Amino acid sequence: MDNMALIENKKAGLKYEILEKFEAGIELLGTEVKSLKTHHGSILGAHIIIRGGEAYLVGANIPPYQPANTAKEYYPTRNRKLLLTKKEISGLAGQESKRGLTIVPISMYNKGRKIKISLAVGRGKKKYDKRETLKRRSDMREMERTLKTG
Repeated sequence: MDNMALIENKKAGLKYEILEKFEAGIELLGTEVKSLKTHHGSILGAHIIIRGGEAYLVGANIPPYQPANTAKEYYPTRNRKLLLTKKEISGLAGQESKRGLTIVPISMYNKGRKIKISLAVGRGKKKYDKRETLKRRSDMREMERTLKTG
């Protein structure tokens, strides 16, 4: 069960042109870990910001594992700190400051007993780029079908 994706951002490849990928640890509460291990949560529309030499995951929704048993002050879309080296953070801060680039989460997964998050630096695609990507995928699917039957 190592390196199996717990939750994914399937639209990241469609919305962004991926330039560079990173792996980071993430600071979570116990109930959030349990919730993720049952594949609950969403990183759709989430992004990473760098503030004060630290990286944060913003906009991810991780619901409580047992809603009736959760503390009243629990906030499912709170900002979560990412665990990266200072060198990685400064590199990402440089990328983030460039116009048109954004840092998006791709997936959260198990790596041994730890929960990791896969990040990517990406440039937002225009509408025509998205259509081109969808067309390319559809053409590849069609070619594979033809090769299978032929």
